Amino acid sequence: MVIVGIPGVGKTTVISKAVESLSKRGLMTQVIVFGSAMLDEASKLGVKDRDEMRRLPVQKQRSLQVLAANSIKAVQNRNVLIDTHLFINTKEGRYPGLPKNLLEILSPTHLVMITADPEDIFRRRTQDGTRNRDLISVDGIKADLDVSAIMIASTSVLIGAPFKFIYNSYDKIDEAVKDLVNMVYGSSDMK
Repeated sequence: MVIVGIPGVGKTTVISKAVESLSKRGLMTQVIVFGSAMLDEASKLGVKDRDEMRRLPVQKQRSLQVLAANSIKAVQNRNVLIDTHLFINTKEGRYPGLPKNLLEILSPTHLVMITADPEDIFRRRTQDGTRNRDLISVDGIKADLDVSAIMIASTSVLIGAPFKFIYNSYDKIDEAVKDLVNMVYGSSDMK
């Protein structure tokens, strides 16, 4: 299963809480953060963090993506949740986080997009001191959400996997976690 969302949507938090809940139900899942898998490869080239990595030329990011996808594919656990992004904002424009060649390698069975109100996302981004995020306006965030919705639907068509939107509204994270837990628990042959 691939879980996506734009920066600041609370994707990683929702996933972490869902994994904790699934564990209590006896379903052991493994989370692989695609960006961290890429960083493992990029660090061999002297890249220090994910924020620096996303500023690399697209061609370099493309080769790092393939290396990361192949390492994820080698994981033996059936219950794998891949935490990633549909696109990365680069100097050259929006670069797909899941281009067709990666989808063919990963073969996800389900797609989930964590989304939220643009104002909530803006607030989260401005309050996050742990990352070196590019701050964009609420209108820019709305545009990113629109592009994401188009991309997840297109991805679903390309690979024949169902997709679902899960809303992580301000102060309602428990509802988003419950939705994700139900999706994961109800699916079979996850990837």
